[in-house]
Amino acid sequence: MAKGSQLVQLKAALNQAGVIGQKPSGKKRKRSAAPLEKDKLKTAAKLEEIHRRLNPFDEKVTKLKHNVGGRKMKGVSGKPAKSKQAGLEQRKKTLLKEWEEKNRAGGIVDRRFGENDPTMSLEERMLERFTRERQRASKSAAFNIEDEDELTHYGQSLSKLDDFDDVALRSEDDNDEEDSTARNIDREIVNKTHFGGFGDNEEEDEDDEGPARKKSKAEVMAEVMAKSKEHKLRRQMEKDAEDNIRHELDDQFANLRDLLFAAPPLPSIVEAPIIEPQTGSPELSKKDDPAVLSIAPETQDSTYDQRVRELAFDKRSKPKDRTKTEEELALEAKDTLEKAERRRQRRMEGLPESDSEGEGGGRSKRKRGGDDLEDDFYDEDDQWGGLGAGLAERNAGVDEEEAEGEDDGSDDDEGSAEEDGDHASVFEGFSDEESEEEEGEHEQLVRSARVDKGKGKAKPSSSNELPYTFPCPESHDEFLAIIEDIEDKDIPIVLQRIRALHHTSLAPENKFKLQKFAGVLIDHILSVSSAKPPRLHVVNSLYSHLKPIVKAYPIPAAQHFNSKLSLMHKNLKRGLAKGSTDPESKTWPGLAELSLLRVIPLLWPTSDLHHAVVSPTRTLMGSYLGLCRVRSLGDIASGLFLCTLWLQFEALSKRLVPEVVNFIVNAILHIAPHSFKSVQSLPGTFPSPDFLSDLCKPLKLTKSKQPPEASVANLSELLEAQPDDQQAKASLLGLAIDLCGRFADMYKGLDGFIELFEPVQNILRGIDGSKLGHSIQSRYASLLDALTRLLKFAHQSRQPLRLQAHKPIPIATYIPKFETTTSNYLRQRDPDFEKNEAAKLKAQYKQERKGAIRELRKDARFLAAVEQQKQIQKDKEYNERLKKAFTSLEGERAEQKAMEKEKAKDRRRRGKK
Repeated sequence: MAKGSQLVQLKAALNQAGVIGQKPSGKKRKRSAAPLEKDKLKTAAKLEEIHRRLNPFDEKVTKLKHNVGGRKMKGVSGKPAKSKQAGLEQRKKTLLKEWEEKNRAGGIVDRRFGENDPTMSLEERMLERFTRERQRASKSAAFNIEDEDELTHYGQSLSKLDDFDDVALRSEDDNDEEDSTARNIDREIVNKTHFGGFGDNEEEDEDDEGPARKKSKAEVMAEVMAKSKEHKLRRQMEKDAEDNIRHELDDQFANLRDLLFAAPPLPSIVEAPIIEPQTGSPELSKKDDPAVLSIAPETQDSTYDQRVRELAFDKRSKPKDRTKTEEELALEAKDTLEKAERRRQRRMEGLPESDSEGEGGGRSKRKRGGDDLEDDFYDEDDQWGGLGAGLAERNAGVDEEEAEGEDDGSDDDEGSAEEDGDHASVFEGFSDEESEEEEGEHEQLVRSARVDKGKGKAKPSSSNELPYTFPCPESHDEFLAIIEDIEDKDIPIVLQRIRALHHTSLAPENKFKLQKFAGVLIDHILSVSSAKPPRLHVVNSLYSHLKPIVKAYPIPAAQHFNSKLSLMHKNLKRGLAKGSTDPESKTWPGLAELSLLRVIPLLWPTSDLHHAVVSPTRTLMGSYLGLCRVRSLGDIASGLFLCTLWLQFEALSKRLVPEVVNFIVNAILHIAPHSFKSVQSLPGTFPSPDFLSDLCKPLKLTKSKQPPEASVANLSELLEAQPDDQQAKASLLGLAIDLCGRFADMYKGLDGFIELFEPVQNILRGIDGSKLGHSIQSRYASLLDALTRLLKFAHQSRQPLRLQAHKPIPIATYIPKFETTTSNYLRQRDPDFEKNEAAKLKAQYKQERKGAIRELRKDARFLAAVEQQKQIQKDKEYNERLKKAFTSLEGERAEQKAMEKEKAKDRRRRGKK
């Protein structure tokens, strides 16, 4: 190979191979066509060899570690350029075609005969298609002229049809012959001479000729037509039978109607008297017909007409409207409420309702009495518009009731303030400065300057009708102003109308209004729970409207709840800092706080490990049970209600809450009579800081001849119970026993169930059950039996710890391991056949997966290159169009400038002149 650049080496190689350079003389070039083909093949081989030598990277050779002569191995040498080009060509043929036609929607047009004709049946379509197909086939092969003997007509040879000697022709004079003889002659003529009768007598031909012959086209078509006619006849017969049945049902429709609708029988039909036939009457010819004797034709016609009229007045089904979207339903509800409010306002003002407002028109006037002298100064409508005497008296009564209500409310506020001491109730306003320190005053949960009267029944308003439109309140004061004269039973209606009028889809700002409205509802829950007396039934009505808002806007609602929880936590710290055993400090949650905690598990999922609202709530409830001290029956009632909430919180996750079990055991020890004299005598390690303290000694049940029975626990009453209320103590003890049993059943699957509830069982055994009521004794006995049974099962299911199970260690042997082969592949094989096959499949899967990934990447690169080329072509065409446009614009601009120059020259010439 010559030295130099690639071009020099290529020229030298081509010259040496004889591809380029001087050609031989003309005499030597005279060769035949075959040697020319050989020269072309040789030249192509030489060019291939030159190309291979000049570009060594076209061929990739893998160096063998151990080269053995004469051994052929695959994959040692390869041509990556050719394989890459082959892959590109293959992708152009397959992948590129699929990619270009991926969004193409092709269609198949059914052009078969009769397919789009609804009047044709399936048999008629098949018959017509068969006929058309046979006609096309007969046109292509109408004659067979290869052999004269094979020329046939309907399966008969034409050479045999020339003899007419035996044909009996009838003359015109033979008119007196019988028709049967003529028909016999005609049939014989047809059978013998008229091409076999076109297949009319196949059975006779088969009997005469012997073996069956192949049917001709005419015979086949005759059979098809006969079958088609048979099917048509059968369908017609079935249709006639159905028509007959239908007519019978129509005739018996009256009887069927009487049976279905249980209508009373008609006397003209059923109970008509039978007319005795008389001699000489015109009806004697029809005396055998009972219908003629019992029913007159006029009666039948009138009954039929009556039935037709009844059917005409039957209620017909109406088409249903389409299902409306949520936005349309919200807009429709808003329009309905606004129209109803406008009608209400017009009725209040005494104005007649317009036709566009409603269908009622206007209000009806009062009826005139018999002694009406028509001397009223005010009409009834005028009395509604201007204040009449009765309405003025009513308004005066309303003002007096309002004044009395305000006086009563102020008295209630003063009394509650005196009872609670420094604890600010929900009715009082916030202090001007909020203290963030633990030594500050107890803060209220509801920031409201307006006082909620705690009304059970609202004041009568000037209009007995509830308004239909309300503004969306942004604070609790605005909400109290809206429901000031509304009864508690109508509050859900007010909430529903507020939500309908301020639906999210009606205006963009409604979303933020509803988010604030969620905080208003939370504040009102706290407000009605703190009222004197508490109106807990309102909380249930508020929950049904708070839930959809919380579901729609969870993050703002969670912020509202967290703000209340953080305030409750601050109040707890302030109460603990003032003194956990001080009766005046507020540590345990009141009815308002418990109501809020009760609503939280109804709105948020309590089984999550981490939750923005439930996790702080769980921490706060544990702090109440673990840090607060028992000082009264109200504290025990509050703690037991928290235990009930914990039971609802952990119903699914069943997480262990040791504060709950500890508080339940301490509550039982505080109330029930027992034999334990000190904290050290208590079994287990339950912390009991308030056991037999001075504040808890009055809480124990006292001996009596008739011990009180446990009743249904009323939270609002138990929170205000006095230390000497024996009935409240019995109710709390029964509740604590029930909760202990339910938590034992929930925690029975824990590994430490024995260590947790064995001390509880010992404490329960130390209680003197004879001093309790009968209902509490039965609960106490059932709890002991359940704990004994659960602990027994726990002991039986518990197994001692064992070492980890493993395979036995075999005894060491010194027998050498012989291998029959030295191949690395066979040496790595597993002796277990199944494991070996599994390993093979894993290796094959891994290899195929790598190959699939490699091919997918190549396909992606190929498609990317195709898209790039298309984009380049689009850009090129776009640039060419722009160039053409610019070229035309430049030409026009040049002409414009030249014209302007000429005009300027003309102006200068005229100016010089």
